[in-house]
Amino acid sequence: MAFHILPLHHGDGTARAATSVPIAYSGAVLCWLLSAGVYIAARWAAAEMPPWTLCFWRLALAFAILLPIVHRHFPAMADLLRARPVELVVVAALGLTFCQGLIYLGLQYTTATTAGIIMALSPIITMVLAHFLVSEKMSVRQSFGAALSMIGMMFIVARGDLAALVRMQINPGELWIVCSAVTWGLYTVLLRRFKFDIERLPLLVLLLGLGAAVAAPLYAWELAFDERGALDGSGLMALAYVAGPGGALMYYLYNWSVDALGAARAGMLLYLQAAFVAVLAYLLLGESLHSFDVIGAAVIIAGLLTAMMPKRAIARRDSGGTSSTGS
Repeated sequence: MAFHILPLHHGDGTARAATSVPIAYSGAVLCWLLSAGVYIAARWAAAEMPPWTLCFWRLALAFAILLPIVHRHFPAMADLLRARPVELVVVAALGLTFCQGLIYLGLQYTTATTAGIIMALSPIITMVLAHFLVSEKMSVRQSFGAALSMIGMMFIVARGDLAALVRMQINPGELWIVCSAVTWGLYTVLLRRFKFDIERLPLLVLLLGLGAAVAAPLYAWELAFDERGALDGSGLMALAYVAGPGGALMYYLYNWSVDALGAARAGMLLYLQAAFVAVLAYLLLGESLHSFDVIGAAVIIAGLLTAMMPKRAIARRDSGGTSSTGS
């Protein structure tokens, strides 16, 4: 997200043996920096680039760029598409079309900084949805952490005035971003459940193509009815970034970093994205952190740490012991 990253799936692990840990971490950090730049580009071009146009072209161009890289997997991709077309389309629509389009729609009304903080909730939302949809167990600690993070999110959506939630005086931008985080959670849960038997990168490329196909009618609607449909000026510059460095390269780096570092360590770096978004938004867009962003982010982080803390770490803390082992 989560922004637009394919959730963890099996790989062959060859990169892990061939890549040094510092290089692997550098690639993973660069991945999240490039991902954060997508928020900046989408916000910067909001006046010229309608959301579903940006969504369609980002998916289509990233698909075209990455397609030659997975040419050895074409037979497996074709077999999977023939065997499970409906499941693939549903997953692609949720995780790559609607998740992205709703973020771009939200960025028409709210800041990139606020959007980045709300999207940091994605792991918590995924955990809650997995509990209700596929009966994954949640401990009392995880439930408390999830509730705490949700309170932080509501504080941001209400812009520090929780009474505004009751009065329904809410910025629509934050609501669209929350909807995006929910679609990402659904995508992640369904991807885990469906367990497509294919490696990460070819599956991602297949989903990018299907996601672009789902976005095509929405793009056509904007061409017909939205006067911003012309791709010129800052819109073209934003598209060049989100499709290239912020699209194809970012997706490739993430898949590579998972192979090099392992799923757990690569996934933990996800939270760098919100920090990168805030810094880039300040430097490039002139945005500043509002007090409700800071307070809400602090509550969300507290909830994330509570919910995601490994059981072993809790046991060590409760026993008063320490550990000198490294990862």
